[in-house]
Amino acid sequence: MLIPGCHYRLAFTQSILAFTQVINAATHYRLDYPDLSLILALVRGGSLARAARLLQVDVSTVFRSVRRLEAALGQPLFEKSRSGYLPTSLAQALAEQAERAEQALEAARVGVEQGGEVISGTVRLTCSDSVLQALLLPALARFMPAYPALSLELSTSNDFANLSRRDADIALRLTRTPPEHLVGRNLGNVVYRVCAGATYLRSANADDLASMTWIAPDDFLPDHPTVAWRRQHLPGVVPAYRCNSMLSVTELVRAGLGVAALPDFLIDENKGLMPLGEPLVGYDTALWLLTRPDCRALRSVVTLFDELGRNLRWG
Repeated sequence: MLIPGCHYRLAFTQSILAFTQVINAATHYRLDYPDLSLILALVRGGSLARAARLLQVDVSTVFRSVRRLEAALGQPLFEKSRSGYLPTSLAQALAEQAERAEQALEAARVGVEQGGEVISGTVRLTCSDSVLQALLLPALARFMPAYPALSLELSTSNDFANLSRRDADIALRLTRTPPEHLVGRNLGNVVYRVCAGATYLRSANADDLASMTWIAPDDFLPDHPTVAWRRQHLPGVVPAYRCNSMLSVTELVRAGLGVAALPDFLIDENKGLMPLGEPLVGYDTALWLLTRPDCRALRSVVTLFDELGRNLRWG
């Protein structure tokens, strides 16, 4: 009888068998888990000494084992260089399979220890770097320790196409109108305020925004609410600094280089950011938690989606 939650491990086992069958057909050598562990240790360590420490054996054992495995497979796995042992494409592919085996084994161990179903697998999540830094990381720290068999692949992007192209399973996006083909949850309103660093304010006139040195998103974010507001209310202002992310804009403001309109979740007076007025009326947006309809059948995605919905907070 399969332990509940083993569908992921079964799929992984099938992929391992398919992969090894290709190798075995050509070499008549049957790869096993210790072989994969050896390759993974040397890929991770990059040298015989570090691989030996990871495997808790001596260096000569690693050297002999690699030579024996290469002879059995009939092709090299590593190339010796001044910087260490460089994996061939075959070794790199086998190391990736070994990592999945490692994750599956850990999921099985957790299942035995907890005596119940374990949420396992890999979920791909995309968000902007500002959302990652200010909102996502604190949320993950609150709940991810409860899911030791769940792996995340994080990427920073502002592009909805990540989900459309199936490059990601979950996205956190700042928008008023999420794409209709995605399903999700509105996590709350986000407002913007003009802010400056304390050091900059000592030499600037806070009542004259047009005379200040402006920092803004570049053409990578042409429709950003703060860009639309500045063009409408300060049409003569030409930003002295342009950045391809709001997190970079925030850091320049914090450094005292000028002013910018920032989202409320990035504004922290304790870290040197001073709001210069009320929120920009009519230029607010919302944080959306989004996924593809087909992902709602995956326990790993649904679990992460629900946890993010409960744990993402600001204000």
